[in-house]
Amino acid sequence: MLFCSCDVPDYDTTPSIMTPAARIQTTMELLGYIERSPVPMDTTVADYMRARRYIGSKDRANVAERVYNLMRARARLGWWLEKTGQEDTYRNRVIFWLALSELKSGVFEIGDLFDDSKHGCDRLTKDEHKLAAFLKEKTLIDPGMPAEIKTECPPDHEDRLRAYFNDSFEMEMGAMIDGATLDLRVNLAKASREDVQAALKKDRVYTDPTPYSVSGLRAQNKAYLAQTKAFIKGWVDIQDEGSQLIAQICNVQPGMQVLDYCAGAGGKTLALADAMRGKGRIVAMDTDSRRLEKAKPRLKRAGVSDIIELRALSEERSRKWLKRQKGTFDVVLADVPCSGSGTWRRNPDTRWRTYGPGLEELLPVQADILDRTTKAVQSGGHLVYATCSLFPEENERQIEEFLKRHDDFKLVEFDLPFAKGSYMRLTPHRHNTDGFFAAVLQHL
Repeated sequence: MLFCSCDVPDYDTTPSIMTPAARIQTTMELLGYIERSPVPMDTTVADYMRARRYIGSKDRANVAERVYNLMRARARLGWWLEKTGQEDTYRNRVIFWLALSELKSGVFEIGDLFDDSKHGCDRLTKDEHKLAAFLKEKTLIDPGMPAEIKTECPPDHEDRLRAYFNDSFEMEMGAMIDGATLDLRVNLAKASREDVQAALKKDRVYTDPTPYSVSGLRAQNKAYLAQTKAFIKGWVDIQDEGSQLIAQICNVQPGMQVLDYCAGAGGKTLALADAMRGKGRIVAMDTDSRRLEKAKPRLKRAGVSDIIELRALSEERSRKWLKRQKGTFDVVLADVPCSGSGTWRRNPDTRWRTYGPGLEELLPVQADILDRTTKAVQSGGHLVYATCSLFPEENERQIEEFLKRHDDFKLVEFDLPFAKGSYMRLTPHRHNTDGFFAAVLQHL
């Protein structure tokens, strides 16, 4: 079953079998796994749960949600730990989270969750009880906290984000703490947005039209999509509205030749194919052949396989093929590898840990992709550069440097509800999307 929410992985719907205390113990154990894991948090959580099929879906969802909340509050909990002179342990972080936030509703007393039961946690000590009672009178955000702590801003990026957002720093960063919305993209070649919204409603998935994307719907709450008519028939796909808008500004038309250079698992490829209404050609390329393979079922379900050609950049023949494509494409989309800082709402652990190349390693890669793809753009055609990053080094500065190297390209100006001027920059605070950047460059 496909379970779609901001953070909670796909699990079965077996009933709850864990006590509340056992859920707390599992939370602490999972925090340790995440800390030691070399892969992103979402993968670690999924792997942990997959190896423990005996845990019911309600328990899994409860534990996963708490773990994500703890990660979203990492800096604020750390501030409280330091302020009260407590050691930074998984147990203390959970106690502080429960007292400062989760248990404010009064459903449980904190002592009930540390009951020394078989699968539960050791009982609270007298000092822990006193500490929990003190914290229960406080709030997670304290008036004495610096702005960077209140907003969970990573120290490594604080200076560049303050410089970019200026007076809006606290609002912009604050909007990136809570989980992201669940957005869907309607395959307009198959059905209208209104018809899909009605079909989803019959299957108890309630949505609203997205404010900017012409093909977007936003789920009002968590949604089970796999058994819905709209999903089975390929009428709808999961895609953040900001990602939809990147495809939208590419302005592809039926009959065009399009290159999606960093296609990944095909999300934007699908959106481009829908805009082309099954007419024309899209070549989707990526360095990871496995991700391209994963795209195949999605392309088939959407009914657009016939116009999409998959080419892995890891293969020599594909690289040679690309070199021969001089002036071939009307539109080239380069959605380049980036820091992913615009997706912190979905991936809160990436605020604090880098799992792949760092920013300084990514910058030359991005510039190289821009330079390499220019040759494929026909005269009058467009090169679209995109990231899911907040950092100017990956965004405006890359374009400024590109234009110094390529005087045969110019920036296309935007005059859209969500983008004005030379660049499209989306943020959770201003647009309730992930953080995205895009520029459209025309080949003269």
